[in-house]
Amino acid sequence: MKVLFAGPSLFGQAADLTGIELRPPARQGDIHRAVQDSAEAIGLIDGVFGFVPSVWHKEILFALSEGVRVLGGASLGALRAAECHSFGMEPVGEIARAYVDGVRYEDADVCLAHCPAELEFMPLSEPLVDVEASVARLLDVGALTAEQAWSWLEAARDIYFADRTVEAMLDRAGLPAELAGAYRRDRVGVKGRDALELVDRLRQLPDRRGAAPASWTFRASDPWRAYLQTQA
Repeated sequence: MKVLFAGPSLFGQAADLTGIELRPPARQGDIHRAVQDSAEAIGLIDGVFGFVPSVWHKEILFALSEGVRVLGGASLGALRAAECHSFGMEPVGEIARAYVDGVRYEDADVCLAHCPAELEFMPLSEPLVDVEASVARLLDVGALTAEQAWSWLEAARDIYFADRTVEAMLDRAGLPAELAGAYRRDRVGVKGRDALELVDRLRQLPDRRGAAPASWTFRASDPWRAYLQTQA
């Protein structure tokens, strides 16, 4: 069984989920439960944070120690892949590679607000990674001047991630509201593109677990043992 944790990053994407069990954005304990459910490989794209505990690095290490391939990309998965890649978690996509290489380091670059599961996790705000790529596209096609592009990006970085809508960015930057149409027409969805790449990689993995890592050993720390007691 292959398990994928995804939500807003796959919204509107035509993903081939053949042989993959799709689960909602992950929170603390979900990776561990997937291992207990006999997952052979796990893909982490989206995860929740703030109002509940986020996916724990320790549970990712546990999965890897059990021979489970763990891929991460696009969103929270990209962050965790950068943090755990030296232990064997596999970064997938442009965003994850940027975090691994230190080109990106802010968690907020991939954050967005979204609807609940009943509305298919539809995004309600724009992640900075997509804004930067989309503004670059508008600049390339001549829809923006260099000064306008700079103002737009400055505004995007100043706005709290949950409030970062197209209209809010244009208003903060003092740019014409009509640019919203150009943005939506030429929008570059880097998160969605990386998410699809991860799905393809996950689907192609073998239907079996691998060997435990040879270079390190999982150690059950006191916090890990305390966590396990809550799951009993």
